[in-house]
Amino acid sequence: MQNSDSLQVLLNDTNLSADLKDIAQKVLNLQRISFDEGVLLYEKAELGYLGTLANYIRNAKHGDKTYFNRNFHIEPTNLCVYDCKFCSYSRLIKQRGEGWEYTMDEMLDIVKKYDNEPVTEVHIVGGVLPQYDLPFYTELFTRIKQHRPDLHVKALTPVEYHYIFKKAKIDYATGMQLMKDAGLESMPGGGAEIFHPEVRDLIAKDKCTGDQWLQIHEEWHKLGMRSNATMLYGHIERYWHRVDHMERLRQLQDKTGGFQTFIPLKFRNQDNQMSDVPESTALEDLRNYAIARIYLDNFDHIKAYWAMISRNTAQLSLNFGVDDIDGTLDDTTKIYSMAGAEEQHPAMSTKELVELIKQVGRHPIERDTLYNVVTDFKDHVFAEEIKPKFYKLPVVN
Repeated sequence: MQNSDSLQVLLNDTNLSADLKDIAQKVLNLQRISFDEGVLLYEKAELGYLGTLANYIRNAKHGDKTYFNRNFHIEPTNLCVYDCKFCSYSRLIKQRGEGWEYTMDEMLDIVKKYDNEPVTEVHIVGGVLPQYDLPFYTELFTRIKQHRPDLHVKALTPVEYHYIFKKAKIDYATGMQLMKDAGLESMPGGGAEIFHPEVRDLIAKDKCTGDQWLQIHEEWHKLGMRSNATMLYGHIERYWHRVDHMERLRQLQDKTGGFQTFIPLKFRNQDNQMSDVPESTALEDLRNYAIARIYLDNFDHIKAYWAMISRNTAQLSLNFGVDDIDGTLDDTTKIYSMAGAEEQHPAMSTKELVELIKQVGRHPIERDTLYNVVTDFKDHVFAEEIKPKFYKLPVVN
């Protein structure tokens, strides 16, 4: 079936409501859906309908291509001055005995551990502490780039930058320029949570606001640089809060074009102050990916973190708008596992990631951080595999 044929089936469905048909027609015509239509998708649309629309958009943008990268994380500390109610990862300073605080040399030792590995990205994010300040991070980024110039430094969220720049008494524009000069090459999408203060004030009151998060990304984009965006969903927010969140991202993307990827993050309830809040189901996760793909028409990529949602759900998500499942990780992040994710030691070899993608009929591509193709694995045969042998059969006359 051609990509557009599946949408025509929806449009010819006499049981589909007129408002959902209107949305399907907009998707077919490459028209933007409205805020109210986004809420409508959450409230009324069935999974099959959402999957059809999201998969149509995904295939129109990327075909069968599914991206991953070879990366590792450095998490400088899990101690934090902030007290986010949903966080299972961080510990307050008074709980220092339950945490870790890496020195700069220890972080550089982690980088050096990968000297002979074909990784392309180091992802640096963690808690917020006074000693991890502007001089610390500018020196760290500079030393990483001096040691390994080809390693892409993707580091720190606006939550960290807001604190660092406030402590240094500089504005966001000055601060982001200093970070770029030191070797920062892109920003991850964390710390967004839910932008609307009605929710944000309840789950993460004392850290940067939604507007400040967006302002820091805007300053970074003004420098010609790229970043990602996230949304923490499935806790106390309502559907319209999710749409409001994506609307703010869509508006900034219209203005700057600097976002690469949107990553919905599933709330996990283990060992945090919101453990009484039930987690979303896998079906709701898939619905959320699909609606994000439909709503964020100006974002190139939708990513699912396989380490957070499980390998099986990550595979399913590739038919619900997702075209990226993150990287190899190499068991270098504790953010997901400490929140109760299925993957307690998240690591996959390149071969495992490629096979995960191929198992659901998609085309695996190793990318760098900026989505340049590193290796096309469509017809790749791994060295340890035994290639099939073909013998010329005798011909009987």
